[in-house]
Formats: sequence, C-alpha cells, structure tokens
Amino acid sequence: MSYEKKAIHFGGGNIGRGFVAEFLHNSGYEVVFVDVMDSIIEALQKTPSYTVTEIGEDGERTFTIDHYRAINSKYEEAKVIDEIATADTVTCAVGPNILKFIAPVIAKGIEARRLDYPLAVIACENMIGATDALAEFIKAKLGEDTIKALDTKVRYANSAIDRIVPNQSGNANPLDVKIEKFYEWCVEETPFNGAKKPAIEGVHYVTALKPYIERKLFTVNTSHATAAYYGYARGKKLVHEAMHDKEIHDIVRSAVKETANLIVKSHGIEASEQNDYVEKIIARISNPALEDEVVRVGRAPLRKLGRKERFIGPASQLAEMGEPVDALLGAAEQAFRFQNVEGDEESATLAGMLKELDADAATQKICGLEKDHPLYSRVVEIVKKVQGGN
Repeated sequence: MSYEKKAIHFGGGNIGRGFVAEFLHNSGYEVVFVDVMDSIIEALQKTPSYTVTEIGEDGERTFTIDHYRAINSKYEEAKVIDEIATADTVTCAVGPNILKFIAPVIAKGIEARRLDYPLAVIACENMIGATDALAEFIKAKLGEDTIKALDTKVRYANSAIDRIVPNQSGNANPLDVKIEKFYEWCVEETPFNGAKKPAIEGVHYVTALKPYIERKLFTVNTSHATAAYYGYARGKKLVHEAMHDKEIHDIVRSAVKETANLIVKSHGIEASEQNDYVEKIIARISNPALEDEVVRVGRAPLRKLGRKERFIGPASQLAEMGEPVDALLGAAEQAFRFQNVEGDEESATLAGMLKELDADAATQKICGLEKDHPLYSRVVEIVKKVQGGN
C-alpha cells in the first residue's frame, strides 16, 4: 500500500482515531493528527500503532492503524501550517464549538499552498453545515488575493457521519478505540466540480446531502439522546439498559415516529425505507455490546437543545406543518432537566441560564425560537415547568 497521499486531521479523540483515521488509513493516506491535548499528542508520537475494534451483533473485528504522525498545534503551529500547505485533505472531529479555534491555522496553511490543486476540507461533526461554518471562520482569516482565487486553493464539502463510539473502558492501550461496526459517511460531491474529489474508501459521495444529514441527525441522534435523557432521569447507567425498559423504549419509538414523518414528507423518502432505517437504529442503540453511558450521550445539553438540533430542529419543522410533536417536546423537557451533571460543563451552564433568565428569554436564547413560531409557546411552557421544579 502506498502512503503518498497526506491527510491532516484535527482532533485526536475517539471519532478521529477510530473512524476518520481508519478510513483515511485504509485509503492509503498518511494521517497527521493535530490537537492541543498534550497527553493525546504525546501518546500518538510515542506509539507507532494502535488498534481499532469494531463491535457488531456478529462479534468483534480488530485491526491496526499505523503510518501516522502527530503535532501539537499549541506549540508547533508553523509545522501544522507546512503540513496543510502540502496536504491533500483536511478533516476534523473536534466538536462544533471548536471550529472557530482551528480555522486560523487552516487559513494560514491555505495561504501557504503552492500546489496546483485545491485542498479538500471536510468537517466530520454532528452538526448540519459544519464545513460551511468552518469555511466562514477560515474565510475571515484569508487575504483578498487568496479569496479571489479560492477555488484553486481550497474546496469545502459538508458531510454527514454516523457511527457510535461506546464507552472505552478496559482498553489495554489508551489510544485503542472500540467502535460500532455500522457506519455511514456521506460527503457532498458538488463542491468538487472541476477538481479531484478525495479518494476515501467507504465515503459515499452524494449530490444532495441534506436528506442524509437530517435522516441521520433526526433518527440516530434524536433516538440516542432521548434514551439517554429519559434513562438519566430514571436512574439508568447505560443506554441499552434504558432501551430495555419498555416505557422508555416506547417513548423513543414515539419520538422517531414523529421524525420519520418529517423525513418522509420533507425528502420524499419512502415510508417503508425510513421505517427500515428506524428499526436498524433502534437495534443499534439497544445493543448491550456497545455499553454506552447515558451521561456521555447526554452531555452538552445546551447544544442539543439548539434550533437546528435533534429535538427543536425536527419539532419546529413539524409544528410548521401542523404535525404532532409531543414526543419530541417530552425529550426536550428531559434535556432541560439534565443539569449540573458531573463532568459536563454545559449542564452547569444550562442550570445557570435557567436560574437567571425568565422562560421567554431562555427559550429564545437556548432554542433560538422566534416568538411567532408555532412551537414557541409550547417550549416556553416546558421551560416554566422545569424552572418551577415540577
């Protein structure tokens, strides 16, 4: 296997090492990890390989990831710039809130490029339009000459990723990653018109990404988070334990029945196809082999209550159609109740906001809903209920 192609990946976490790097490695790329976490970068620098274990209903499969390097951008920004200047692809899995922090060094790398083909930038985040958001942060740091010739320097493509990374306890090597066997990685094809798109095995290039993003976000993420928040409220430790509770299981099904209604109506997907997808997702998050903790899945409730996110996103669209949203709003209520959870700063911030703001201000600030939106008054009532301790 040749390793002439080079990919820069921001984020040395489990998704980066266990999903994105796996695909890049298997496609013949040398992967250069970039992060600011000293412990992760030092471990990657000292360890020539790590293992990824795929977990499925049919057992486990383990294989080795090697041929990578790692750079701490906190101390060696110049090296990162040089690597980007000569790379084929930049990917990231850092979390939506961190995109603005990695943009400046990517911009400097783009400015430094002297190659005769554009850099491909693909953000791999649980966020609609993540690459677009990253592109805006990068553009703000680029010079006018680069912006005028942008198509020759860089191409930005949004993507939708779907793969569950469960609890990582018990790994012999801290770099090793356990990951679900099932995966989906869809990338926009249109931005590469006139340019070579990255050859990454397993990536599905599509002309219209929104149906895939919404199907994934409003099925996988909605069901996973619903199970986690209800599970947390009822003392469950693991997501599959919550899913084996009939009442929670039925609540989760009700939530994804509502989102399935949206997917079918909005994107013309056959109801039977969406139903098959829902069944596959229910089976995945109910799998005991994944051992996913409810507090891990539920963390960052502020982001998950956002306007385009897994609860308010589909519920707002359905409300505009006059369709049912009761189950989605029930899940959103449990997300509002996910406060002051140990190890999750956002849950503490959420608690603080709900103390400081009245229900109207909290609804607008947290969920981004306008006062004249048909969902607004119902969310305000939920916030009042939570604030009142009911």
